[in-house]
Amino acid sequence: METKKIFLTEDEIPRQWYNINADIKMNPPLGPDGKPVSPDMLAPVFPMNLIEQEVSAERWIDIPEGVLEVLNIWRPSPLVRAYALEKALGTPARIYYKWEGVSPPGSHKPNTAVAQAYYNKEFGIKRLTTETGAGQWGSALAFACSQYGLECKVFMVRISFDQKPYRKTMMATWGANCIASPSSETKAGRDILEKMPDTPGSLGIAISEAIEAAVTDETGQTRYSLGSVLNHVLMHQTIIGLEAKKQMEKISEYPVVIIGCAGGGSNFAGLAFPFVYDKINGKDIAIHPVEPAACPTMTRALFAYDHGDTAGMTPLLPMHSLGHTFIPPPLHAGGLRYHGMAPQVSQLIDEGVLEPKAFPQMATYEAGMLVARTEGFISAPETNHALACVVDEAKKAKEEGKEKVILFNFSGHGLIDLGAYEQFLAGQLSDYEYPAQEIEEAEKILEQYPKPEHIKSR
Repeated sequence: METKKIFLTEDEIPRQWYNINADIKMNPPLGPDGKPVSPDMLAPVFPMNLIEQEVSAERWIDIPEGVLEVLNIWRPSPLVRAYALEKALGTPARIYYKWEGVSPPGSHKPNTAVAQAYYNKEFGIKRLTTETGAGQWGSALAFACSQYGLECKVFMVRISFDQKPYRKTMMATWGANCIASPSSETKAGRDILEKMPDTPGSLGIAISEAIEAAVTDETGQTRYSLGSVLNHVLMHQTIIGLEAKKQMEKISEYPVVIIGCAGGGSNFAGLAFPFVYDKINGKDIAIHPVEPAACPTMTRALFAYDHGDTAGMTPLLPMHSLGHTFIPPPLHAGGLRYHGMAPQVSQLIDEGVLEPKAFPQMATYEAGMLVARTEGFISAPETNHALACVVDEAKKAKEEGKEKVILFNFSGHGLIDLGAYEQFLAGQLSDYEYPAQEIEEAEKILEQYPKPEHIKSR
């Protein structure tokens, strides 16, 4: 019988995270004065132990035992050969996926939520605030806070708050307070509601609210927690790719195509960055972050300095951005509706190390249905974007008659997203192409900020 799943033992779980800042050059984040942000400027938002990770240039960062104890609930996660999908596509490609849906919240997100909750607890913080789009990050942080005895408040993008009621229930089960964003609880939320009372919300707005709620707490015992974009977040996720490397070594395989969906960049970077290290050291591999055509941050937006939130409370980050005032269309892949992309991912795109792809909504659900009816798992709408790219690459391999190894991150299950599948099956979903005029408007907004340098890391 052919091997379907490749496992690691608990003793083989990586003991360090990979910090890609050791191997690439980056434009620094900028403050309101246009000067690089200092660690002290971030102290009201994050605990200093996480700030130290954010600015570190050490290649390997030890994972504390207190983090590993919780990660061991579900890690190491399995690597799976998608034999049935290969057969259905008639491809000579060998397709593997890292199955991150085995975590308690059902996605990759707890890999960093657990680490962030641990470091905040160690620093003496009592409560965390955050934003969430589809609810995967909010439920992951709620889970992590329950493990370390922290309070948790989640501002959830209004459209997803309405579309995905069971995400709220998950958060409540783990003890978190989830409210729709924009809300009347913050100045940022009230300002948006006054201008646009019927807004579907956005991750940028929810981030503004969560940061405001953290920095205005007079007790000083609240901090903000972010599920993507920043260095320490992406670094915590590299446990995915580091495990995958060990698993592929066990079966003498190595991928030539690596794929992950990308909203802010965390699950993609978690799988890809350990292989990016190989690519910048000479390996010939194609690495594709995949996004919705309706939110084309990587494929159509400028590489520019922009705020990470709508109210402009964050530093200016060097990233591909549709503009921080971007209000996304209410597509069901809520975790991919962010206006910007992680600076490290953006930098690697700018250098040509990564090759981003965009797919329309219908193609992603068709891929999700194919995988559900072959491999069995119902995937999250976000993951469906990676699947659409996998199907595309497998078909190319068939046309070329080439054997190739494709590795993708199955970033989460879709069992809380069945409402979206119901709409797809009923013919109620459609494609949406982000208008060129809106891209032009975003470019005008970005003109007021400094321009990042087009750095070559090597």
